Amino acid sequence: MNRIAIFAAILAVMLAATAPADVSIDELVIQAGIVEGDVATRDLPNWRGAKKIMIARVSADDLSDLKRLYPETEFIPVRPDSIDASEAKDVDAIVGLCDKRLVAAATRLVWIQIAWAGAESCLSVPRVGSGEVVLTNMQKMSAPVIGEHAIAMAMALARALPVYAKQMQSGEGETLYAARPGMMPLAGKTMLVAGLGGIGTEAARRGAALGMRVIGTRSSSREGPEFVEYVGLADELLELAPQADVIVNALPLTSTTRELMDKEFFGATRRGVLFVNVGRGATVDTDALVAALNSGQVGGAGLDVTEPEPLPVGHPLRQFDNVIITPHVAGYGGERARHMTLLRENLRRYAAGNPLLNVVDPKKGY
Repeated sequence: MNRIAIFAAILAVMLAATAPADVSIDELVIQAGIVEGDVATRDLPNWRGAKKIMIARVSADDLSDLKRLYPETEFIPVRPDSIDASEAKDVDAIVGLCDKRLVAAATRLVWIQIAWAGAESCLSVPRVGSGEVVLTNMQKMSAPVIGEHAIAMAMALARALPVYAKQMQSGEGETLYAARPGMMPLAGKTMLVAGLGGIGTEAARRGAALGMRVIGTRSSSREGPEFVEYVGLADELLELAPQADVIVNALPLTSTTRELMDKEFFGATRRGVLFVNVGRGATVDTDALVAALNSGQVGGAGLDVTEPEPLPVGHPLRQFDNVIITPHVAGYGGERARHMTLLRENLRRYAAGNPLLNVVDPKKGY
């Protein structure tokens, strides 16, 4: 595949994968593969319709739009950094927050809609983790832009851009025509995506558009999109790791994935592998990753999430010139319309007593 063909393929994939600003809920459901919950909200204890909703992390314009759509609903806007739990006393739903003080105070609470995908912290709140309060998330809403972030990191590492950027600023060690060891093209290489959910699928889509051979794992089945050559189950991760030149971690954090990528995992990888994490920081044993970078087993890492988060000043991961760290921002930029489309639809469904979209399974953790 020549450069023009590769560029055209990338452009076509990105245009197809990213929803336009005015995307409808029907289009979004198809594009993102959103699933409807099993239970109608009207059948849940305490449901009385959308009488009173506490809401955070929406703009003034978006809030005005919601008030226009639901004139009979009382919306209580709050700031995440200044919460008065007493305001949650008789709310039916909380949007954009999952604070244990609010949940404890909200005796009529039926539903929580969080503004992000990772559900582990919210599921640690007893009434949510037990399933008494229904939890929905924004899973798959930021998947296209996070997929781009993962590929951007992989490309930057493959071309040693962090090293050259540092040299550009200081001039130290800069020599004309000095190629960095390990520089490589991504076309023709193998990418392993751990976790072929919404994010993993979008990263895989973009890797395939670059001419990469893509393999992956998922916990639910061996089914996958046509651009993924092989889909293994979760327990095949160690078997697939030696095939990969680039590994993208898009796993959710559950009891089975916590520190899954440990000394054994990195030991099973191809020497010099590029490792990108846009999933959850705690799915990686940080000490094992540091050791693998020190030994050269991992040739470079792109980390949008870390454990701990944020990393302390002076942490070993900050000392490598072949490590890119971004502060958990992969989901930002350009996907707000998708979030609001899902929120509006879930509010409509809740008010009507219908099943919600993107319901989190407390047993699975996502």
